Amino acid sequence: MTQPSESLYLLYHELRPRRSDYSYVVETTAFERQCDLFLKLRNRKEPGLSPEVTFDDGHVSNFEFALPILHARAIQAWFFITVGWTGQRPHYMDWQQLRTLHEAGQQIGAHGWTHTLLTHCRTTELQKELAEARLTLEDKLGTSITTMSLPGGRANPRVIQACRDAGYTQIFTSIPKREPRPAGAMIGRLNIRGDMTLEWLERLFEPKSNVLSSLARQHQIKTAAKSLLGDSLYEKLWGLVNRQESETHIGDATAREDSAHHQ
Repeated sequence: MTQPSESLYLLYHELRPRRSDYSYVVETTAFERQCDLFLKLRNRKEPGLSPEVTFDDGHVSNFEFALPILHARAIQAWFFITVGWTGQRPHYMDWQQLRTLHEAGQQIGAHGWTHTLLTHCRTTELQKELAEARLTLEDKLGTSITTMSLPGGRANPRVIQACRDAGYTQIFTSIPKREPRPAGAMIGRLNIRGDMTLEWLERLFEPKSNVLSSLARQHQIKTAAKSLLGDSLYEKLWGLVNRQESETHIGDATAREDSAHHQ
């Protein structure tokens, strides 16, 4: 079997049993089919990208729905946790659930303390968002934490250096791009939305597909828009386009007012 030389890391947030108009929710049945596709892609004989699964935030659906689906298929994923929300915020995992996730063989990383954009933080705030978040995870889980996912994908040289100073050896971004195997210090990811069909994902992973390069160009346009509009206005527009939900509990899960920070 030819082993793929490159990976594509996929970024999920929340799973629900029923469809939602909110872009960052993926139906559980859709996630199951996607995981079956990922196994097929990993086992193919011809060369191609290997799919890798990551989750941001620590929503309780990661434990309730994602873990059983991943465990049944022996898929290891990365779960990046907003530490200050753990055991404190409704509809996010508590520490026992997170420990169970870790003990099941899943990878745990940090996603800050409050999910604030790190580019907005003063030095003392970066200490809490980065170093304190890592040390708390290590204390609660009894394991080394060396990976960090940037809230909103926002970074600059000061933030990257602060991540390294806080003890992180790998930093996960929101830039959709191929990654070598093994991955380096900065790892890009493709944000998975609920409207992405299985057929679209199959095209994405075709060896000669131009889907990923097109997504990379779109990301560059969005990055320019963020710079032009500023974070506050951009997030308001993002929320409208992606049908961001209010903090009101709807059905099985609640949305976050911070969700717009993801892109």
